[in-house]
Amino acid sequence: MTGFVSFVSSGPGDPDLLTLKAARRLAEADVVLFDDLSAGPILGQCKPGADLIAVGKRAGRPSPKQDHVSRLVVDHAQTGLRVVRLKSGDAGIFGRLEEEILAVQEAGIGFEIIPGVSSACAAAAAAGIPLTRRLTARRVQFITGADITGDLPADLNWAALADPLATTVVFMGKRTFARLAAGLMQHGLPADMPVLLAESVGHPEQRLHRSTLADLAATLADTTGKNPALILIGPLAPGVL
Repeated sequence: MTGFVSFVSSGPGDPDLLTLKAARRLAEADVVLFDDLSAGPILGQCKPGADLIAVGKRAGRPSPKQDHVSRLVVDHAQTGLRVVRLKSGDAGIFGRLEEEILAVQEAGIGFEIIPGVSSACAAAAAAGIPLTRRLTARRVQFITGADITGDLPADLNWAALADPLATTVVFMGKRTFARLAAGLMQHGLPADMPVLLAESVGHPEQRLHRSTLADLAATLADTTGKNPALILIGPLAPGVL
């Protein structure tokens, strides 16, 4: 008796940004294992009586280990239940999705992946800007500002990141941004390059702050706060805040 696992992307946190397919899977699920940023109103889409299990990981806070989360997904599916693993943003972008896919595959459990609105796209939309601009922002690159230890990754491609014609989106990067910015400026990115700090995207406490590369680095060197955030760097359009 084997169940089925749906890896569902919740988007940035606003239930109105759920896809129709994601909402259907939540309404059908017997068990929902959810990230911290997927909690709140989105869980209102679940059917009455569904087993809701918090398995979110947050930087600097006690969190379940990844192998434990993967084991929970497998254990519930092996009892014949319909399991939703609810991940914030788009599950395939810095969501530790691969480890959980491998776990269900090794257990012989069927699964599907339901994509969603990335927090990067949601942040740009909230700020009234595009991620690409004709002639001045010809590509977009997503990076993480923290490796498995929480430190700035040691293998960053500085030449690509310092490209003035790219929009760079930094996930989980507030704690390391001062060092990242220093490296970018050392490799030629101007200190006055526009940046956008987007905190708690898709939630009522959402905050968008425009700055420059050097100024935001100085701000975050002093204090980072506790709200989850991402940082957009590049030739950003003026937009509306």
